[in-house]
Amino acid sequence: MKVILNQTVPKVGKEGQVVTVAGGYARNYLFPRGMAIVADKNQLAALERRQARAAAKLADTKASAEATQAKMNGAVVKLEGKVGKDSGKLFGAITAQDVADALKAQHGFEIEKKQVGLLHPIKRLGDHEVMIDLHRDVDARITVHIFDPEAPVEAPAAPVAPEATTDEELVEA
Repeated sequence: MKVILNQTVPKVGKEGQVVTVAGGYARNYLFPRGMAIVADKNQLAALERRQARAAAKLADTKASAEATQAKMNGAVVKLEGKVGKDSGKLFGAITAQDVADALKAQHGFEIEKKQVGLLHPIKRLGDHEVMIDLHRDVDARITVHIFDPEAPVEAPAAPVAPEATTDEELVEA
């Protein structure tokens, strides 16, 4: 039986897709829960109109997302975290919500935590590249710098000048 999904159903399809499912599954599970409707001619025409409206809306928001991407790309967000002695591992973790809050406080970008592309929370000091999903087709990349304010900051090592060698020394060696 062909049905149009009203919402995403795991292992069946995403919202707005036309899928073929068993008749009993559709009548006993999908239809009573409002997850799908029968894919007849009228419903398919209505689906096309809805998808056209959604595409137009996405096109409008894409322009603003690209403008935000141009401003946000390469931004550095600094967050502090406490670490154990000589380990570099954080006591807690830096989550997507922490990154979203820091972006708002430090750079003024209003984003939701679900837009922050962290697969796993950050648990180490240092610089971490994070992807921000601004739109279906537009992503920005920022750097999250995690530091411990109580840890001693090592001064960057001065570049070591190579020893002067002459051609005669090279021949003797």
